[in-house]
Amino acid sequence: MLALLQKAGRSGFSVLRRLLAGGFSNEASPLNHLGALTIFSCWIVLISGIWLLIFFRTSVSGAFESIEYLTKEQWYLGGIMRSLHRYASDAAIVTILLHLVREFSFDRYRLKRWFSWVTGMPLVWLVFALGITGYWLVWDELAQYVAITTAELLDHIPVFTESMATNFLSDESLSDRFFTLMAFLHLIGLPIFLVFGIWLHVFRLSKPRINPPRSLMAGTLLCMLVLSLVFPADSQEKANLAVVPQTLDVDWFYLHVYPLVQLWSPGWVWVLLVGVTLLVVLAPWLPPGKRLPAAKVNLDNCNGCRRCADDCPFEAIRMMPRSDGEAYDLEAVVDSDLCLSCGLCVGACPTSTPFRSRSALVPGIDLPDLSAAALRESIKKTAGKLEGYDRVMVFACAGSDALSKHLKADHAVVNVRCMGQLPPSFIDYVLSRDLADRVLLAGCGVGDCRYRYGIEWTEQRLSRKRDPSLRQRVDNQRISYGWQTDSPTGQEAGS
Repeated sequence: MLALLQKAGRSGFSVLRRLLAGGFSNEASPLNHLGALTIFSCWIVLISGIWLLIFFRTSVSGAFESIEYLTKEQWYLGGIMRSLHRYASDAAIVTILLHLVREFSFDRYRLKRWFSWVTGMPLVWLVFALGITGYWLVWDELAQYVAITTAELLDHIPVFTESMATNFLSDESLSDRFFTLMAFLHLIGLPIFLVFGIWLHVFRLSKPRINPPRSLMAGTLLCMLVLSLVFPADSQEKANLAVVPQTLDVDWFYLHVYPLVQLWSPGWVWVLLVGVTLLVVLAPWLPPGKRLPAAKVNLDNCNGCRRCADDCPFEAIRMMPRSDGEAYDLEAVVDSDLCLSCGLCVGACPTSTPFRSRSALVPGIDLPDLSAAALRESIKKTAGKLEGYDRVMVFACAGSDALSKHLKADHAVVNVRCMGQLPPSFIDYVLSRDLADRVLLAGCGVGDCRYRYGIEWTEQRLSRKRDPSLRQRVDNQRISYGWQTDSPTGQEAGS
């Protein structure tokens, strides 16, 4: 069942990627920057919210009027800011949910990645809380509905000594302090927790991408501005606690569970919300993934160059003072609690070269269960199966299973855990020793690398922009990429 859900998710993202391919390059595709787009949307919400706060009056009589002033009389700035505030808030919900589904579909939430997954769930609750409290501040009929329904939900939590719903029995029972409290929560209290939560969510990652490409930011902002001008955000009728609103335009981005409070009961809605939250939080252990042995450092071949630490996507390698008395300042130390055994460190190690013949192939850092020596033997064994005039050796990572249907009879496959595990010297070895006529690198879909930087580091190494780089003697015309899992036609390396 789990595999079917993940396969369906990957197929859905493959369709989305093809739909977006005409308007976005691989680097600027929104699907590759969902988390960063969420943070960018939060920046728009923050900046526009500061402008709205300048004119907002925290009182029962002044809240609605101040928002109406911004919307109608100051439409050229205040109205646009309000609409930007609204559309950026909605965009944050969309990107958060897509980001969550994407990480689940590509199995990037289990084992040692559980921390980022679990800490993401409170962020979802915080964003929804921010959106809901924002609706309260408008104090129109929708805000009245949201306030009363939220009070009914909160009254079912056995924490509050007094009923919140009694504050909304009449206009006289509602005080100005309510709007002061809501303004504080919406503009100061909850955002502080959100910023801390975002930091906690990404702090275990190396080189987290918290900003989308500038072109994507500009395009996103432009789209929101166009929406703000064509479909400006507007208020409904002013709230009147003496009258029950008959018709409401509900925001389904934030308020999708609110109609269930009337259809079911607050208690059952809490059962649904808590149940879904617990299911998502416990997902990394339902069932747990297969644990792999962490990378292992061999100090006899480690000179402390720190390339493995620089290339590790998960901050699992630290450079520490030398412990073996050798004439080097540093040594690499692997934190087994953070290492995902992706092998990107092996691909970064300059001593991981298959040309070594007078001594055992034991690089400075290696994977115990898929070593560089075992990879070289696999290459030799696979090369013996190649025949014909166009022998192609395919290096396939764990995320490139879909490429198997495209392989021909004169192709032979060598499996690696991640494309970033493959040092450029191994490609040099295959071509210079005439073990194959061409090399095809069959990796994850663009932007969907299971280990974040496997494809990116590989491309930079082959284009000689990152150490260890491919030797100049290697003809790049003999190397092809096959990153797209649904269209592995190949692309010249470094082009």
